Amino acid sequence: MTNSTTTRQAIIPPGTQPFYDAFHFAPATRVGDTIWVSGQVGLDAQMKPGEGMEAQARLAFEALKGILAAAGASLADIVELNTFHTALRRDLEAFTKVKDEYIPSRYPSWTAVGVSELALPELCIEIRAVAVAGCGVA
Repeated sequence: MTNSTTTRQAIIPPGTQPFYDAFHFAPATRVGDTIWVSGQVGLDAQMKPGEGMEAQARLAFEALKGILAAAGASLADIVELNTFHTALRRDLEAFTKVKDEYIPSRYPSWTAVGVSELALPELCIEIRAVAVAGCGVA
């Protein structure tokens, strides 16, 4: 038996269908109020990486914000954040500054992982998240 609390919904915001079709993954999946967001990277609308970690982090957070909005949630609803860094020690302080611009309070659980590479050689950050719609309201 399925109902609205157990139905699995792929979240595919406008403009992301080609990725869903080509790479066979949903930008996010929602079951009940819980939303799992696939890793977001620092690419602009022309699929060009941002210049440096801070620019890429902002682009990735903007993408995350848009996907959450399409799923009926916001950045304030994030309960878990996982970030993947190609230069973790060098970039962590600058990344944290950008993260705190987008998530200024009620910080989620966060795991930062250093990796040797991401999907494109120019990428330096990838962000994935779990959110619970409506929980960010104080």
